[in-house]
Amino acid sequence: MTKQMSYVSGTSKVPLLGKTIGEMLDETTSLHAENEALVVVHQNIRWTYKELQNQVNTCALGLYSMGLRKGDRIGIWALNCAEWMVLQYATAKLGAILVNINPSYRIHELEYVLKQSECKFLVADKATNYSDYSAMIYQLIPHLEYSIPGQLQCVKSENLTTIISLEDKPMKGMFNWKQVMAKASESSIEILDEIAQTLSFDQAINIQYTSGTTGFPKGATLSHHNILNNGFFVTESLQLRAADRMIIPVPLYHCFGMVMGNLGCLSHGATAIYASRSFDAEMVIKTTDKEKATILYGVPTMFFAELEHPDIKQYDVTSLRGGIMAGSICPVSLMKKVQEIMQMEDMQIAYGMTETSPVSTQTNSNTPFDKRVSTVGQVHPHQEVKIINPETGLVVPRGEKGELCTRGYSVMLGYWNDEEKTRQAIDSARWMHTGDLATMDEEGYIDIVGRIKDMIIRGGENVYPKEIEAYIRNHPKVNNVQVIGVPDEKYGEAVMAWINVLEGIEITKKEIIDFCTGTIAHYKIPKYIKFVNECPKTVTGKIRKVEMREKSIIELGLEHLE
Repeated sequence: MTKQMSYVSGTSKVPLLGKTIGEMLDETTSLHAENEALVVVHQNIRWTYKELQNQVNTCALGLYSMGLRKGDRIGIWALNCAEWMVLQYATAKLGAILVNINPSYRIHELEYVLKQSECKFLVADKATNYSDYSAMIYQLIPHLEYSIPGQLQCVKSENLTTIISLEDKPMKGMFNWKQVMAKASESSIEILDEIAQTLSFDQAINIQYTSGTTGFPKGATLSHHNILNNGFFVTESLQLRAADRMIIPVPLYHCFGMVMGNLGCLSHGATAIYASRSFDAEMVIKTTDKEKATILYGVPTMFFAELEHPDIKQYDVTSLRGGIMAGSICPVSLMKKVQEIMQMEDMQIAYGMTETSPVSTQTNSNTPFDKRVSTVGQVHPHQEVKIINPETGLVVPRGEKGELCTRGYSVMLGYWNDEEKTRQAIDSARWMHTGDLATMDEEGYIDIVGRIKDMIIRGGENVYPKEIEAYIRNHPKVNNVQVIGVPDEKYGEAVMAWINVLEGIEITKKEIIDFCTGTIAHYKIPKYIKFVNECPKTVTGKIRKVEMREKSIIELGLEHLE
């Protein structure tokens, strides 16, 4: 009998959207003009689609009057706010390229991104308790406060001419948001129609910098077609409608927020809701009650925080019908609590990466419970997925481990100004090599079993961290565990486990070793064990195993083996 191979293509009766983001906004406004488009609790903003369209057009004309043109890069360095969405759509109407800058970035990271993307404009947020954005910009560009706004000459970033602050008070050398909007009067609305005639949905519209767990971050360059369609099909799976009200607590600078959230709502005429500038568990559940939200997004840690909040029973969250959890694996216990306490029956799991706009696979309303917590779903419409042997490049049989590759409309145009890294990621047949190890079952469900770079090679044996993690999580005292490889003089690499135990519980390393002995292969049993409160994560909830490895090598005194 011929073996079934690990390849599947996503068929759909629903066609791809062949339009720009600006066209989508105008079309949605014509259909749902009086429907609420955006609610921002912390800014006391509540806009209909018609009001949002007016804000977007005003911003686009203001930026045009200030010299922003098609193809120019404009950075957005801000937490979740109304201006973020307005800028996202206004730049799309101009054909300018929005550069998403992580609001957690410090000065050296900001400098790198501005220079690498050749930003002409930068929009910076108000100061928070954690980051004073204007102060960091003045530190990076000391002569800015003596410069005329819009006429900056920056040695560290030669293309940068204009900085726009979201602060209410005037900032030396910068424009503020009101000034940008006021400049719209200097241009005619007809200009936007003229520009629209020159735009193609295949043109670059967005640069998103990957988390950069190793080396400098890379700028994934995405088109209207990439992100508009992905936002549309992600929310098609949720059966999103114009009556839906979606809370977006994930950061907008990431695809989860601006694509799956903003563009998902835009493409269906639904309402996007920002409960707070950054994630706040109480504000999420409070806003769910007040706004009668029907859809909620988040990474697992966010849902844990919401469910464990002492006041959750004081609020009515029964309006929720579903949502998406992504960023990391969803534990069985969490999925049960989400469905029982929050009554979110249609909680879906999505998988992807920035380079694929982001989602490639997703569960759906009909996915059985066991598949929702053990897989990342099936291939998305209009996309292909295959799992290959990393050494031969050949597709492996169903059930065998290999590298997950995706192909289709969602694959990025490439890394900005980096052809070499683009070639390393996207092969000649336009397959995006994810670097993730995965398996595919008979029904096409994908299970992510680890990262190729995370795979531990101990004395010639391939060790997959996820297998060990899954086993140790069964220990009654263990809350969570992450497994990494560290250098070893005898075997090349040794297994190390970072373990988070249940609150108030004591445990010994011997208990873990005894639990594993005789049950999993001897070479998979951790040589080193470290008990921790939590593991280092990116802002989107992904575990930073590279940082864990670096810290462990120093703590264990293994630097000489590197």
